[in-house]
Amino acid sequence: MAKKVTTTEIKKLLKAGNVLLGTERTLKSLRLGRIEKVLLSSNVNEKAEKDINYYAGLSNTEVQKLDIPNDELGVVCKKPFSISVISVVKGAK
Repeated sequence: MAKKVTTTEIKKLLKAGNVLLGTERTLKSLRLGRIEKVLLSSNVNEKAEKDINYYAGLSNTEVQKLDIPNDELGVVCKKPFSISVISVVKGAK
């Protein structure tokens, strides 16, 4: 199993600009095979989680569920809204 992703690591990814926020953008990029890893909030929508796991399975992408709820994840990302899905773009580190 992969190691736990901390809020500090999420902030580093955001600062580097190598992430996509949101379910729809993540699903679109997963279908195109552009995503390396997907991070889900602890209370992500069940349908969204099911769809992401399906497409991630097709493209061999790692999916990790965080211990952080979506409203707190929005605060970590410095956004005025809740964020349920964060995805890391391939080739970005």
